[in-house]
Amino acid sequence: MNLFDVYPLIPVTPVKALGCTLWDDQGQEYLDLYGGHAVISIGHSHPHYVQRITEQVNQLGFYSNSIQIPLQQQLANKLAELSCLHSYQLFLINSGAEAIENAIKMASFVTKKSGFIAFKGSFHGRTSGAVALTDNPKLIAPCNAREDFHFIQLGDLAGVEALLSTNTIAGIIIEGIQGVGGIQVPNPDFLLGLYQLAKKYEAKLILDEVQSGYGRTGRFFAHQWVDGLYPDLITIAKGMGNGFPIGGLLLSPEFKASYGLLGTTFGGNHLACAAGLAVLEVLEAERLQQKALELGERLMAELRTIPGVVAVRGKGLMIGLDLNQDAGPIRSLLVSKYKIFTGSAAGKETIRLLPPLSVDWNQLHSFVIALKEVLAS
Repeated sequence: MNLFDVYPLIPVTPVKALGCTLWDDQGQEYLDLYGGHAVISIGHSHPHYVQRITEQVNQLGFYSNSIQIPLQQQLANKLAELSCLHSYQLFLINSGAEAIENAIKMASFVTKKSGFIAFKGSFHGRTSGAVALTDNPKLIAPCNAREDFHFIQLGDLAGVEALLSTNTIAGIIIEGIQGVGGIQVPNPDFLLGLYQLAKKYEAKLILDEVQSGYGRTGRFFAHQWVDGLYPDLITIAKGMGNGFPIGGLLLSPEFKASYGLLGTTFGGNHLACAAGLAVLEVLEAERLQQKALELGERLMAELRTIPGVVAVRGKGLMIGLDLNQDAGPIRSLLVSKYKIFTGSAAGKETIRLLPPLSVDWNQLHSFVIALKEVLAS
């Protein structure tokens, strides 16, 4: 049986990893500044993470949500402590796309409306509802296309209000920082405007923090850089489990639970919760959120001095840089010659950096040196 060939692959086969370092099947060492799409938050094979999962699987790896799983409440308590969102509720699932699906479902349930507003350059996932809110027609099958799902330019509050005034819009969904779109940071006034318009027209504001959450930007969630902004729904995944599949939906207090309203087979299982707790414990103990902010600011300042880099955007360790040429060959050379992994984005000139938050300055600086050499050659 052949694999369904949908991924363009880097010609490297990692077999071992620790921190921000990967080793391939030939023993070659690589620096990971992409973290598998921002998934590796506390570093590969972190000892506390490995210990937590090992101890849990030796006791009980899985049972369904038909029994009590105290680890779920422990995870919710720790998440509230670090995010300061004590009044929100947590529904545990398996992935970012599943979090989006449940968020739009809940917004539609409560408002009794079906329309949604998303934004140009957005990426929310590849499942049915999530892909319909993703600004890439190539990914949308005819059965996913929705005439009542609308895409507005970032910053266009007037366009948003015009749609809201039709009284057909259940929710507005926006990424804390656009990831695939090239690390586009929404204007704080725009985010506050969306929040106010959602309240005015009784729609729900969904913050997609799947990539931008979990301390990556120097705040626990990217939207927390904006004072007074309290989304109705927040989606989380990626860095939440440091590689173990886990996702979540945070719901504001107005949402009332009832048996059977939402459900999942694997979500919130024992191993997933152990992984999620380990991540939060390491984020706190090693002050990785503050470290992300400090290192990110230093790195972006260095990148802006490199000839051939025409723009640098981001917050913390969620960084996009635009080159004066196609980034694809540059990224390939960074892998083949300098043994450094970086990420792509929708724009062909953009390199995306999403390293583990445990990265150190010497590792980041080695990328600066390599990029200077590549762009000068």
